[in-house]
Amino acid sequence: MNVVQAELGGEASPVANQVAMGAGNVPMGGARAVLRQYINIVRRWRWVILGVAGLCIVLGLIATLLATPLYTATSTIEISRESSQVTDFQGVERETSVYDQEFYQTQYGLLEAESLAERVVLKLRLVDDPEFYEMFGVVSDSPAFTLVNGRYPSEGRADRMRVASNLLLSSINIDPARLSRLVNISFTSPQPEFSARVANAWAESFIQANLDRKVQATSYGRDQLEQQLTQYKEQLDESQRQLVAYAANEQIINLPSQTGEGNDSSQDRSLVVDQLASLNQALSRATADRIQAESRARQTSAGGASTEALVNPALNNLRQRRAELAAEYGQLMVRFEPGYPAAQAIQSQLDQIDQAIAAEESRISRSLGSEYRAALAREQSLRENVAQLKNSFLDLQRRSIQYNIYQQEVDTNRELYDGLLQRFKEIGVAGGIGVNNIAIIDLADVPQSPSSPNLILNMLISLVLGMGLGAGIAYLLELNDESIADPEEVTNRLDLALLGTIPISEDEEPKEALLDPKSDLVDAYLAIQTSLALTTQHGLPKSLTVTSTRPAEGKSTTSLALAALLARSGKKVILIDGDMRSPSVHHLIGTDNQHGLSNFLSGEDSLDGMVLDVPKYGMSAMSSGPIPPNAAELLSGDRLTLLLDRLLETYDHVIIDSPPVMGLADAPLIASRVEAAVYVIESHGTKSVQIKTAVGRLRATNARILGAVLTKYDNSKAYSGYNYDYGYGYGRDQSPQAA
Repeated sequence: MNVVQAELGGEASPVANQVAMGAGNVPMGGARAVLRQYINIVRRWRWVILGVAGLCIVLGLIATLLATPLYTATSTIEISRESSQVTDFQGVERETSVYDQEFYQTQYGLLEAESLAERVVLKLRLVDDPEFYEMFGVVSDSPAFTLVNGRYPSEGRADRMRVASNLLLSSINIDPARLSRLVNISFTSPQPEFSARVANAWAESFIQANLDRKVQATSYGRDQLEQQLTQYKEQLDESQRQLVAYAANEQIINLPSQTGEGNDSSQDRSLVVDQLASLNQALSRATADRIQAESRARQTSAGGASTEALVNPALNNLRQRRAELAAEYGQLMVRFEPGYPAAQAIQSQLDQIDQAIAAEESRISRSLGSEYRAALAREQSLRENVAQLKNSFLDLQRRSIQYNIYQQEVDTNRELYDGLLQRFKEIGVAGGIGVNNIAIIDLADVPQSPSSPNLILNMLISLVLGMGLGAGIAYLLELNDESIADPEEVTNRLDLALLGTIPISEDEEPKEALLDPKSDLVDAYLAIQTSLALTTQHGLPKSLTVTSTRPAEGKSTTSLALAALLARSGKKVILIDGDMRSPSVHHLIGTDNQHGLSNFLSGEDSLDGMVLDVPKYGMSAMSSGPIPPNAAELLSGDRLTLLLDRLLETYDHVIIDSPPVMGLADAPLIASRVEAAVYVIESHGTKSVQIKTAVGRLRATNARILGAVLTKYDNSKAYSGYNYDYGYGYGRDQSPQAA
């Protein structure tokens, strides 16, 4: 059960049930049915909806005509992400960052700040202007707004400032243009000139406020940096003096570094390091020279020809001369003996040359030995010097630890000082240029026509609101309507079989329509007669009562129709008016009510004068008779059963028009005496809760309820759009166009 149903204390309508189920769970066919139901609700309550819409339109028209004309002036400004960097050679415009959205939202908030409103109030001198407060309808008993000699007192200036700024803020509208840096500043007031003044003053004040914030920030930053620069300059000077004093005391001498010398050209080199590097290079060369001299000396001492001997010109000349003499001596030995004088002379020259060669080689050997010893001595001397410098270097390293600490402190202080100095220069340049990142694109013009009230727009809004409100009221009325509106509800909500539906007749009286065999009313009751014929094994029940929940639901018409149609089909039928409290059958058949059912129940046995023939319907009828003071007591006896038995001996069917069930005991008493009962329900009439209670009373007496007949059915008010014209027009006279 949904909330609306629980509040109303009954069952919800099908529309409410569909809404409770949720549109997502309704299949395609169900969705069409729900749409049809909504359309039918609109058709049913269309006058309510149109009335509410008309009322809203009238109220909107009255409000529009009585409203004070307001004028809106708009100025346009451009807000850049940051002011142009004129001194930056890499580019003038700043690249877009991920913080742009945050920046612009901040600017929009600043445009609606109370401080900006106070700037505009002071700029336009509104705080002491009585016409300004009168224009906005400010009425206050506060002393701040009490005029003294035509002027406001100075004591309440703060209160008036607050009120004036709130008035401006309530009438200002900040509208950023989508996907751009433009912002529209609109102000609305009853005076067009004043609206333009405020809109332009708002833009100008915002630019001035932005510049003031920048100047304040720059001035504060310069002061802070200047103090820090002084502090870091003192620290740098102190650390430099400390470094120089320590180097002098420890005799640490560093030479300026040279470009390309080593991997780190930013650090100075100590004198010991340079000397050690030079001695290492000299030692390397001396070692190479010693190894080479030693190799040549060993080669000479081993009897081999040294390189110097092989390349010595004098020695090579001697060897060449000895070879020539040895050749001549060999030729002489071919022809002469060794004692030959010429041969002996050559032999003597060969001996002298050999002595000269031996002397030269001995000299070369002694020279190589001297070179080797000199190279060895030089190498040893360099090694000693290198060892001494290594010790000096290690001592320097030990003493340079503290020196490096002082040097690092100097470097750190210098970097901090240089960075602050550069920042100080940048702030000075930026502050000197004074470029603003906000510019006015369009100044506000004096509006020539009011922006509100807009008659057409207000009428459209009133129409939409009226239609929506009317639809809501119609829906609430529909939810509150627990009557049976749809044929399907008879089965679903009342657990009764639907015997048929009787359309509403507006053109003619039902009793007249029953005389026309081709009328819609006759067709509908023929369908009900067919349904009743299938309810028992012997066809239509012999004794039948027709009742309803309350009066005027159509039970008497239904009783008359069933009796007339059965009589027309050849059955012998009698209609009894069982409603002895408010009889109506005698009006339908056009007779009096002087003698009838109440007479028989009171003890008269003769039916003469009680049973009347109704020729136009082809049936018999018994009126209710005089209205008794105790109808329930008469019905509670056995006389009704006796009457039914006597009539069924003569008639095929006895139909009783029973009184309504609610509040009376008559209908349950009659239903307990007959074979079956038919329950009549007025469409959009009785609430379903009352119908259920009445049906429960009938079933408590063991009455057999065959089903229900839905009367006065209007297809335009139904949920499902059940069309009861289908088939009823078959065989009727048609217009020439239809034919």
